[in-house]
Amino acid sequence: MNNPVTIIGAGLGGLVLARVLSGHGMPVEVYEAEATAAARSQGGMLDIHDYNGQLAIEAAGLTDEFRRIVLAGRQAMRFLGTDGTVLFEKGDDGSGGRPEVQRGDLRRILLDSLPTGAVRWGAKARTVRGLGHGRHAVTFADGSTMETELLVGADGAWSRIRPLLSDAVPEYTGESYVETYLYDATTRHPRVAKMVGEGSMYAPSATEGIVAHRESGGTLHAYISLTRPLDWFDDIDFTDRATAAARVVQEFQGWAPELTALITDADGGPVLRPLHALPLGHRWDRVPGVTLLGDAAHLVAPNGEGANLAMLDGAELGKALAARPGDIEAAIAEYEQAMFPRTAEVPQDEELMASIFGGTPPDSVLALLAEEGERP
Repeated sequence: MNNPVTIIGAGLGGLVLARVLSGHGMPVEVYEAEATAAARSQGGMLDIHDYNGQLAIEAAGLTDEFRRIVLAGRQAMRFLGTDGTVLFEKGDDGSGGRPEVQRGDLRRILLDSLPTGAVRWGAKARTVRGLGHGRHAVTFADGSTMETELLVGADGAWSRIRPLLSDAVPEYTGESYVETYLYDATTRHPRVAKMVGEGSMYAPSATEGIVAHRESGGTLHAYISLTRPLDWFDDIDFTDRATAAARVVQEFQGWAPELTALITDADGGPVLRPLHALPLGHRWDRVPGVTLLGDAAHLVAPNGEGANLAMLDGAELGKALAARPGDIEAAIAEYEQAMFPRTAEVPQDEELMASIFGGTPPDSVLALLAEEGERP
């Protein structure tokens, strides 16, 4: 392959692909809509699993860099009742297989590993069209156009590349998150910080839930889950922090005040995050010269696997292309045929609990999750 592989999107999956390809001496260009690497916050914590995400990091040759950004102690977790009662708690002794890192730190080590100029910032893809014989043309928001022999859509839920392969579009799952932040929580919000603990905290109920993570710098990052129709949120002005928080907290009557303080006492947010998903088992027929990875290919509601699977997609596609540099189509076909079944099932509660706790999960937690239909 003498011409660059074109990757649309500089998320984790696209960057792993770029790193694996460049590590094999293959030319690559990444086009990203954001103006710079620091254009926006990169989200919160990610638990990187030893059976997928860490395999991708190893394929990218960044295991040492990854270990340096792991936040010690953050695999600790607790499940609470709505009254704040601790139903289950597990500390972090360093032996778990799901170390936590900040998404922004992980993205940084991937970016730093790429050749200078590999990412072209401020390049928002607008339209894409086939030119025949596996070639495609991408037009960007500034009117510029480029052509490529291999186009990879790593551009997330609302991918501009997906329509080349599939008519599927993400649909609302019926659940939304309201995202909040409490800063310097140990000092400024000590009761809330004590309730959250040292790692992750889950407080589920039938149609509401609160999840919080202790991030670096004493930040508590919370996701307030509401199972509601999307238009239910239309009357909430999320630009008015106090009013929005007051409306959301009404849905948590009777909950412990240390839990609802993650809504009412937030220093950042609330920000509405509606959850969308592609049909489970989404796949497509082979189209020459183009493929997808990550959320562009298999978007699901958050279940702890999304970033891990996106990175594994990037690693597996990169390895396939490196192994067959003279036969792009065979490489893509090999990647897709392995990726489709890998991403076709959402882990069930029992599988998730077993992977988190090891052995037999606590009966009380499993019963609670099964009864309330929630998943951490």
